[in-house]
Amino acid sequence: MIIYNITIKVATGIHPQWMHWMREVQIPAMMETGLFHDYRMCRLLEQDDSEGPTYAIQYFTDSMENYNTFMAEHSGTMRQRGYEMFGDQFIAFGTVMQAI
Repeated sequence: MIIYNITIKVATGIHPQWMHWMREVQIPAMMETGLFHDYRMCRLLEQDDSEGPTYAIQYFTDSMENYNTFMAEHSGTMRQRGYEMFGDQFIAFGTVMQAI
């Protein structure tokens, strides 16, 4: 199994709106690509939350082919939606892992 993990630090001022957007728009859009079969959203603990909370959102897929298809066909659009909604009020980076 391949896990596409996105770690995001969200500014305190947009946190409620961002959380609503993630749950109602962004995560459903990711799942609607048909390339991921499940996801998990976690809040990181023992972090400095003075500027806002940090989350890890993990999307699960069965193959690197699905991940590569997502990156080629969808990732740019998904990332742009976040910047259009929230500008520079968040920092995000992605990593790819393999469950062993």
